[in-house]
Amino acid sequence: MAVPKKKISRSRRDMRRSHDALKTAAYEECPNCGELKRPHHICLSCGHYNNREVMDMGDDA
Repeated sequence: MAVPKKKISRSRRDMRRSHDALKTAAYEECPNCGELKRPHHICLSCGHYNNREVMDMGDDA
């Protein structure tokens, strides 16, 4: 049976796992209303994308 010759140190193990961490989500400010939104997504507060209104938000409140 295959068995490792030497123990992998914590440092070597953690260096191997350095790419496993989750990346932080990117956000940018909406040019129309100033709320934070994901890049290349419709702004969920005002319904604008690429400086156009694509979704009618219906301000009934």
